[in-house]
Amino acid sequence: MSDPVSPRTKPPSFNLREQMSLLNLHWAGVALLALVNLYLLVQIGILWQTARGNNADAIAQQRIALATAIQAARPLDGLDAKLKHATEQADAFYAERLPVSYSEIATELGVLKTANKVRLTGVSYTQEAVTDLSSGPLTEVRLDARLSGDYRGLVEFLNGLERDRVFFVVTGVTLTGQEGGRVNLRMKLTTYLRGLSSDEEAARASTPVSVSDEVDAQALKGDQR
Repeated sequence: MSDPVSPRTKPPSFNLREQMSLLNLHWAGVALLALVNLYLLVQIGILWQTARGNNADAIAQQRIALATAIQAARPLDGLDAKLKHATEQADAFYAERLPVSYSEIATELGVLKTANKVRLTGVSYTQEAVTDLSSGPLTEVRLDARLSGDYRGLVEFLNGLERDRVFFVVTGVTLTGQEGGRVNLRMKLTTYLRGLSSDEEAARASTPVSVSDEVDAQALKGDQR
């Protein structure tokens, strides 16, 4: 008895349509990826251009801020030297133009009255301490002076006070009377007494008072207060 013949397995058929469909899907996927990549590249380019523009604006703003800061700092150039020079000038003014005693004030008034031919009929003093400064302590001295003379002489006396070596500030002038060509004035002045250094003690403190007998006794005694 012969063995039955086994049926042959049928080979799979080749379906061209299915293969084409798969190939089309593959290319479609590739095209889709290409489009996605192109979109991403475009977005990256846009972002790069935006960032570049923002950076340019930021750099321009920083340059403007730097230029403004440099311009604002120019007045401070050489500030140390300017401060040193100003301090030297203040020290020189303090040492050369501020009196050290009431007798020095009275002496200057006496010189001016004699030079301009006016009469100094009385001077009274009041004083007030000033807060200590870097150059040293100061005392504000206010003078109330009574003068008489012709108009020209009194004007020259006032001008002489403003140009005098001793620092005087005229704070008020009042006409108190006039008779013929003679004018009577009441004048208020301010100056400042400085401390006397040890090197100046002997020379300055011994300066003689050169004022007329017409000056009020209170003025002459002011140096001893």
